[in-house]
Amino acid sequence: MDPEYANLVELFEQACAKFDARELFGTKRGGRWEWMTFGQFKADVDKCRGGLAQLGVRAGDKVAIISNNRVEWAVLAYATYSLGAVYVPMYEVQPKDEWAFILHDSDAKVVVAATRVIAETLEGLRTGCPKLEKIISLEGPGGSLSYEALLSQGARTPKDPVYPASSEVAGFIYTSGTTGMPKGVVLSHSNICFDIWASFSCFDFGPLDRSLAFLPWAHSYGQVAELHGLLSRGTSIAINDEVPNLVANLAEVRPTVLVAVPRIFNRIYDGIQKQMAAKPGAIRALFKKGVDVAGKKSRGERIGTLDSMAHALADKLIFSKVRAKFGGRLRFVVSGSSALNKDVAMFIDALGIEVYEGYGLSETSPVAASNYPGHRKIGSVGLPLPGVEIRIDKSVSDDNHQGEILIKGRNVMQGYHNRPEETALVLPGDGYLRTGDLGYLDEDGYLFITGRLKEQYKLENGKYVAPAPLEEDLKLSPFILNAMLYGANHAYNVALIVVDKVAVAEWAKENGVELGDLSKNQKLNELLFREIETYGSKFKSFERPKKLFITDEDFSTENELLTPSLKIKRRNVLAKYGKQLEALYSE
Repeated sequence: MDPEYANLVELFEQACAKFDARELFGTKRGGRWEWMTFGQFKADVDKCRGGLAQLGVRAGDKVAIISNNRVEWAVLAYATYSLGAVYVPMYEVQPKDEWAFILHDSDAKVVVAATRVIAETLEGLRTGCPKLEKIISLEGPGGSLSYEALLSQGARTPKDPVYPASSEVAGFIYTSGTTGMPKGVVLSHSNICFDIWASFSCFDFGPLDRSLAFLPWAHSYGQVAELHGLLSRGTSIAINDEVPNLVANLAEVRPTVLVAVPRIFNRIYDGIQKQMAAKPGAIRALFKKGVDVAGKKSRGERIGTLDSMAHALADKLIFSKVRAKFGGRLRFVVSGSSALNKDVAMFIDALGIEVYEGYGLSETSPVAASNYPGHRKIGSVGLPLPGVEIRIDKSVSDDNHQGEILIKGRNVMQGYHNRPEETALVLPGDGYLRTGDLGYLDEDGYLFITGRLKEQYKLENGKYVAPAPLEEDLKLSPFILNAMLYGANHAYNVALIVVDKVAVAEWAKENGVELGDLSKNQKLNELLFREIETYGSKFKSFERPKKLFITDEDFSTENELLTPSLKIKRRNVLAKYGKQLEALYSE
């Protein structure tokens, strides 16, 4: 079966015609949510298309943008597509040398800046970007063309939309660059439209639904699964303003569906566990009982009268209050980007919020597999989407149970821009994309992720370690914000542990511990090893670290230890902490 749309312009035009008067985008201004209808959005896209055409943007040209999510981001995207041009998004938090690289690598003709400061920075990068002709500032006016002026010009000189062939390029998604400068993933209109069709055929999103967008649209997951996908179904999208406001905004917007990442659920899990630890014993017991009974229900086990009553009481006194923080209307949540801990998934499920975990990457537009209503196995990332084939290459692993995940389907990218050698490595010509991810398929065809092939390393004894799963589980500890394992070619693993300052300070006060130099504090060291035993219990002893270097400076995009999609930049972490980690082996 073919996708519903040949290109993103058809998707946009049909959605705006069908849902003309319905609310599309919500933006918070002065403490109030203001909504734009589909019809108003289309009017802005039409004006923007005319404005870009006046700047000389034609089919095949590249329009770049450096901005967080906002209505203008979406307007510029669809205006670009409807000229047959290519949209190239970047993150505001990216280093300026990456902006310069992407502008040069993509041959961007126009670039849009979210702020005047960014626009001024871009002026200084012009000399290295010979194809760059115009800088547009969303804040304007400054020395750049303002967004308002662009739309005014377009209103005076309208331009009919172009409907690109499905094989033509819609956009570049520059991957996070954990090991070097970003690579531009080339996605066609067909890639994206197929992925929307395949993903949304499994879920019943519709015009009565509402979401809160907080994932960056510069990332393929937020852009395709949230912006394009929800727009195509007539779903209204409130745009989160600031990350610290997320919980408050959820309560105000009261979404029915949510596109999220594991980090959100890990924080919920951690926060509730901390709250419960401070409650009286009776409340803690009721909470535990409620979670246990919910788990039995999820597994289809028979529930006795007393258990049923305990669950009902826990739901009324505890679980309902958590759901209220999400607005109280959530039908379900789709989680992707990285693996969700099974215990966390079962915990969120017990609260009465159904989480459907999926899997994919920028190179697959992005979703390749997902759990969905009627087809869910907690701990897995689901079944291959309709029209997508997944197989496992076990030749790359010393474990016959797992191997590299290979994906075939119309959602697989066209290649990496200007990187023919790297394209050939992941698309060797057999029709399958080599993902670099490790996993396995169970007897029912559900996919399980076990690690990342490039991150996998050997210890001195020849045993393989895939660090990410253990690192993710350790972050469930109330005392651990982040963790990175280290041990290639060594006799055993060590780890860099980033502790939660507040939680550790409270523990130290309660236990009469003077903290001082965290990495030399024996009591803190003992506490963290107890946490590692608890949260890393399912891992083999050789995988768990034997020594720790402790810090309270978290990984972030600002200090360039996390990518914009919140993955660890291992190379950068090692540049900063490599000597300290190596020193652990000589202690």
